Amino acid sequence: MKGFLQLVPNLTFGDDVCRLFHGRGGLYVGDEHLCLDWYKPVLLLTSFKMLETEQLDELVIAIKALWLQQRPNEPLNLVYQYRQGGQTFSELLFGEVPEPHIVSENGARFIVHLLRGQNHGLFLDMANGRAWVKQHAKHKKVLNLFAYTCGFSVVALQGGADEVVNMDMSKGALSIGKQNHVLNDLPAGARYLGHDIFKSWGKLTKLGPYDLIVADPPSNQRGSFVATKDYERLLKRLPDLLAPQGEVLLCLNAPELGCDFLMQQVASTAPQLTYIERIANPSVFADVDEQKSLKVLRYRLS
Repeated sequence: MKGFLQLVPNLTFGDDVCRLFHGRGGLYVGDEHLCLDWYKPVLLLTSFKMLETEQLDELVIAIKALWLQQRPNEPLNLVYQYRQGGQTFSELLFGEVPEPHIVSENGARFIVHLLRGQNHGLFLDMANGRAWVKQHAKHKKVLNLFAYTCGFSVVALQGGADEVVNMDMSKGALSIGKQNHVLNDLPAGARYLGHDIFKSWGKLTKLGPYDLIVADPPSNQRGSFVATKDYERLLKRLPDLLAPQGEVLLCLNAPELGCDFLMQQVASTAPQLTYIERIANPSVFADVDEQKSLKVLRYRLS
């Protein structure tokens, strides 16, 4: 835990949600299991292996010192979560978690849930992807596939999109997405379709074509999407949904699959798409091997 303990005293955080320490990137040897996130007004410490009591106590002492330095007049709110064998265990160590818990990022507000499950309602490594969409959505019709809680939809409408179609199998996630739109004073402009994407091409085609498509699927979720077999199925359909010169952001968050996997899939399955660039991840998510980190590839219909 040496890297964590050395870095924590130098951390700063403001109003926006963010990752503070990213051990998963492998830059801190021995701390690959640790992450620290800021979901104002709560700090979230995550470990991907069970910590001994003494280890957790040492981390908490460092976090307390950081809190006293950054927020001396506020009570510490700290959630600890560890994940092991596909299971997630969450515990409130200090303070409280607001309900509803609303965080901000780049001028948008989102509902998050830190005490249930692995997914908290907003994927922090996708911050630059959301910023890019917000900057490039003006006057566009957007299709948000695997929409989850509709973060891309919120920022697209904030950026002046004409319309956003959100599709996700999880009606619960879409329900939170609807709340996120209301939270940001965006009562109109978004559709929410709680369907299996692979059974809904007719509906999507009818509502299209789209100037921008965001495809951010889970990498390995049985019954929903497994990248190694399902990305090809998705890519076969995307060009037909795009308007002329339309663009698509193809996202992949599987450490075992690099950009080459996705680029080869596009070349063989959807050659009409031309590669433009990879959207960089936030600097805090730097990785010893950037092919293992989140991939967000921008393509244009040629």
